[in-house]
Amino acid sequence: MKLAGHLALAVLLAVFLLAPFIVHPGLVFIAGFAMIQIVFALSWNILFSYAGLVSFGHAAFFGIGAYLSAAALRYGWNVSFLLIPPASFALGAFAAFLVAIVVLRRANGIQFSVLTLALSQLVVVLIGYSPYLGHDEGISAIPRPVINLGIATLNLANPLANYYFVIGVGLVTILLIWLVVHGPLGRTMQAVRIDPERAAFVGIDVWRLRVASFTLSGGFAAVGGSLLAPWAQIVHPDYVNWLASAQPIFATLLGGVGHFWGPVVGVLGLAGLNYFTRTFVGISEIVVGASLLVVVLVAPQGILGALRKAARKRKAAAGAHP
Repeated sequence: MKLAGHLALAVLLAVFLLAPFIVHPGLVFIAGFAMIQIVFALSWNILFSYAGLVSFGHAAFFGIGAYLSAAALRYGWNVSFLLIPPASFALGAFAAFLVAIVVLRRANGIQFSVLTLALSQLVVVLIGYSPYLGHDEGISAIPRPVINLGIATLNLANPLANYYFVIGVGLVTILLIWLVVHGPLGRTMQAVRIDPERAAFVGIDVWRLRVASFTLSGGFAAVGGSLLAPWAQIVHPDYVNWLASAQPIFATLLGGVGHFWGPVVGVLGLAGLNYFTRTFVGISEIVVGASLLVVVLVAPQGILGALRKAARKRKAAAGAHP
């Protein structure tokens, strides 16, 4: 099973890297957008699958990165765009930290989830009142930057350069998230998720751990948002509202709860469903929703959970009949 998983990852990486040469530009755009959504979904999965928290308003942090990036490009800030993703991480993490120290002191479980949803809608309202952020229309006609690398320049107005910039930053962010959840902090988060009372008994500060998890999750979500502005060239409040916050939840449920790569599978599955149902005017959402419902009912642990269960049954059957 591990070998098959590694091969699948290698094939997936090859598809992302070779996409501009093997598919038409429309699918290349979808691939770039999928990478952005993968980063967003993995950031949310830090909370759900590892820290045991459910945020219904995580798009607020995605929006922080998106609007920071959009404003920097649209209004000509005199700063290298290479600094925007790490700056977005810092700002998103700071905002998430402020939310966490307030909300986690007073709420847990469903109350925490509802409060995060309320806070994200507050961000939408604030954007609507801000002329600098384009009110309800958002920021459009975002120029793509030229990045000075010292020995060369990277012009993101070139579609190929722009695509590989998004893919490169996305892969680096995925690696960082993987290192976090598979390191000591990730193992401690899982201990808290499984049994917070026992974790506290052995000396783990549960509140501090959850604040740290929420802070990191918000920061990584903002990195995903920072890639949206140069890719889509438009940022609007729809990327921040409650429906946008539902996207990583759907992706995780579809791909597999409790699996690091579950959100990746889920994002790709949703992207495929949306693409192949794009001509079903008026019923595309129904088809996607029905597909999600079928997966949740038939395979509650998602696609990866179902594959793992099938592999175990096959192994058990092989052991019973040598």
